[in-house]
Amino acid sequence: MSGLLALLDDVAAIAKVAATSVDDVIGQAVKASSKAAGAVIDDAAVTPKYVHGFSADRELPIVWKIAKGSLFNKLIILLPVALLLAQFAPWAIPPLLMLGGAYLCFEGAEKVWHAVNPADHYQEDLLKEKMADAHLEEKKVRGAIKTDFILSAEIMTITLSALPGTLSFAMVGGALAVAAVIITIAVYGAVALIVKADDAGLAMAAKGRLSLTRRLGEAIVRGMPYFLRLLVIVGTAAMIWVGGSIIVHGAYELGWKAPYEAIHDIAVAAGHAVPQAEAAVEWIVTAALDGVVGLTLGFLLIPVVTKVLVPLAGMFTGKSETSGAHK
Repeated sequence: MSGLLALLDDVAAIAKVAATSVDDVIGQAVKASSKAAGAVIDDAAVTPKYVHGFSADRELPIVWKIAKGSLFNKLIILLPVALLLAQFAPWAIPPLLMLGGAYLCFEGAEKVWHAVNPADHYQEDLLKEKMADAHLEEKKVRGAIKTDFILSAEIMTITLSALPGTLSFAMVGGALAVAAVIITIAVYGAVALIVKADDAGLAMAAKGRLSLTRRLGEAIVRGMPYFLRLLVIVGTAAMIWVGGSIIVHGAYELGWKAPYEAIHDIAVAAGHAVPQAEAAVEWIVTAALDGVVGLTLGFLLIPVVTKVLVPLAGMFTGKSETSGAHK
């Protein structure tokens, strides 16, 4: 009997350690994934356009297809690469992170450029008369998954860099996997709600028993276009801010400390000027200056990408696109 009790005690101890490890993995995943907010917001802001124009009954199946592709990108392709980097080439993480940050700066600056120069905007041919065609649906899904791969790579790299260096290999893998699932559910759950909100609003406006319900439905239908525009603006701002922050911090880690120190000193001085909200002012000023860095770098990268990198890529792939960087 004493042997059995000892065995049960050992099992209970192991279960307790396992539960603690699970809690640690989830906690680290949530904490680290929050650092990727800019790329996550952009992912949620970008995806609804791939559903635009299809019939209402195809919207959620398309979102589900893209979500499955996103999970495949993160868990099957990017997670092993991230673990290999963490294990054998941690020195490569800051440069890769800066490369992803530069991409975010470019994408954000390009959206700003298109907003102020609408005639210069790349017009994608949606082939509206064939929107019900299954081949077009698959083409749009493949395009969305390719775009998701770039954003997912940035998300996974940011998440990896935010994890403590003291974690074991298994803990890093578990935290990255949990973060990938949490982020994917959050992004595509939000996308599903966004693309179906107008349908819900129409149903409420047409079938609501109470006048308040009908008015709310009408407000949702009228407000969704403005909400989508706001989402794009927030996503663009987040991209530029996060991209600039990544560049500034990466440069600091690689030895070029001047930009980080200058931004820090200005933010601290601004915070001291408003002691009632010192921390908030420091954060706002830091984010704004990181955004200035990101926007400036992004504008500098636009001609490099569109006039040099895209034509070079077209030569190797045999494709001549107006801009391969557009989403």
